[in-house]
Amino acid sequence: MKLGCVADDYTGATDLAGLLRRSGASVKLHFGLPKAPSDGLADIEIIALKCRMEPVDQAISACTDAAHWLLAGGAEQLYWKYCSTFDSTAQGNIGPVAEALMAVTRQTQALYCPAFPENGRAVFMGHLFVADQLLNESSMKDHPLTPMSDANLTRLLAPQVEGSVAIWNRVDQKKGVPIPDATHIIGDAVEFADLEFLIENTPANVLLTGGSALALPLPNHLSIGSTLDIVNPKPDSRAIVLSGSCSLMTQQQVAYYVANNPSYQLHPESLGEAAIEDCICWLQSLRPSETPLVYATASPEAVRAAQCVLGVAEAGAIVEHAMGQIAQKAFEMGVRQFVVAGGETSGAVTHALRVSEVMIGSEICPGVPWVFSGSNSNLIGLALKSGNFGSPSFFKDALALLED
Repeated sequence: MKLGCVADDYTGATDLAGLLRRSGASVKLHFGLPKAPSDGLADIEIIALKCRMEPVDQAISACTDAAHWLLAGGAEQLYWKYCSTFDSTAQGNIGPVAEALMAVTRQTQALYCPAFPENGRAVFMGHLFVADQLLNESSMKDHPLTPMSDANLTRLLAPQVEGSVAIWNRVDQKKGVPIPDATHIIGDAVEFADLEFLIENTPANVLLTGGSALALPLPNHLSIGSTLDIVNPKPDSRAIVLSGSCSLMTQQQVAYYVANNPSYQLHPESLGEAAIEDCICWLQSLRPSETPLVYATASPEAVRAAQCVLGVAEAGAIVEHAMGQIAQKAFEMGVRQFVVAGGETSGAVTHALRVSEVMIGSEICPGVPWVFSGSNSNLIGLALKSGNFGSPSFFKDALALLED
């Protein structure tokens, strides 16, 4: 193993795996901490955790355990992956986990760069942009779990960490100014060449952290990869779409798909066992050739209303529980292709399907590959999408890729 990565949610981990697979390097993705030691056969191994919204102490414990597992398996480089919209609270978990991983690796600094130019994420003068909007002016201001009210990454990071925070801005990078002498450094990047610069010019004593795109130059930097084509296996064709994300793009994707396909909306306020059973009965009434959408996706106003009744954490937990049960029942009905929108929903679905390790297939769009688990006789295909990724036709596009 050359590169070991720790990711804070399941969709982010598949995003990272898909981008790294472009290099031709062999990539193994684990959901949760593996029970057995690494066999060391993959160039890159990624451990996907569900720690973005966990209490800080729990997140640190899970991520340090993952880091020790990767290093014990021979990883020469460690990478800490979080969302390209820097999803976090004032307490963490981005900064505290980075400091914990620095202690594990004995590195003295950490570089942070959530830029993903292909998907419209850029960092300039330490400020995070989503397309042409500052982070706090984008739809992320209404995120149901981590509403982002500031685009200044130094102001976001400083309350989470103990050490000093500085910006390695793009103007200084172009002048050849070396990395600042601070414990935590925000790295500017607005195009892929900037990410390559950061990877090539960041000293070995610095822990690399960021979105998936910062890791994209690493296979070349570590001299791993090949020109092998990616060939998708073919699971049985029965499919389902499950959407728990409430991002603006996912709302558009749901609206696009609902117009021409059977759909069923879940409402957290009334989502007890009887309501889940009603949804399952509806699924059983459909023809096997139909690909339904089950969704809890809703407007920011509807999300806030549900959270006022149930509480923020409980509203999310109710939807995750329901999506897991529905995915499990769909599998029993013969469904083998699962398109899933939302990081927490993806975690619930993969857990319910008992998927612990996957191989990486083709990308549906930048940052979202198909991944596959199981044997040829019982193969499962999963498309795990972060909320804001993809175009309005993403669900249809994902299914069409496997048909081809």
